[in-house]
Amino acid sequence: MKDAKDILERLKPDQKVNYDKVLQQVMAEWQTQAQRPTILLHSCCAPCSTYSLEYLCHYADVTILFANSNIHPASEYDRRKHVQQAFVDEFNKRTGANVGFIAGEYEPEKFNQMVVKRGLAAEFEGGKRCTACFQMRLDIVAQKAKALDFDYFGSALTVSPHKNSQVINEVGLDMQKIYAVHYLPSDFKKNNGYKRSVEMCGEYDIYRQCYCGCVFAAKQQGVDLKEVTQAAKAYLSKKDHR
Repeated sequence: MKDAKDILERLKPDQKVNYDKVLQQVMAEWQTQAQRPTILLHSCCAPCSTYSLEYLCHYADVTILFANSNIHPASEYDRRKHVQQAFVDEFNKRTGANVGFIAGEYEPEKFNQMVVKRGLAAEFEGGKRCTACFQMRLDIVAQKAKALDFDYFGSALTVSPHKNSQVINEVGLDMQKIYAVHYLPSDFKKNNGYKRSVEMCGEYDIYRQCYCGCVFAAKQQGVDLKEVTQAAKAYLSKKDHR
């Protein structure tokens, strides 16, 4: 399988990397070699996975890994996990794809302890706390991809205009060195990817949350967590009684 490092090593040291073009070159190699790889794709929520799946499933067999211990409160985590799995099921039904779904362990205390121990609680969204969060989650995805013998691991996070795709890809490439499994670079927001993700949320009637997930960012943004909890519980109760 094509290793993105082979492409990146040909770039000038001071050149800003266009990770969308790197992904296109990797996929072009798949097609040239008549390969259809397996990808374990981290997803933080259903909205981020929409366009990412629509795009990748033309070229590869994809499994979603929902590994997001950063999400607070627990009821909101359960809601997002349910919405993610429901979208995967409906996407498969509508498109004939066979996207898999794996839910990681929910261990919010590990995320919270990591943030506090590293003094990142006061960091604003997009800063060092987010980088540490990317590292924590992509570490889980890389480990799982290695254990389950996937050809690649990657993240749908790069579809979001609120997330730094350069940092996400740098973290992913670092994880590749540790776990010896190919990282799949991406910048899914490119080529109107984010716009398409919003359109797909409408087409599939997908819940779009108002904050990234972590309690630190929620408090900084003035999110009413009691309201979030009530809404999540109401949603889950409705689903349980169907």
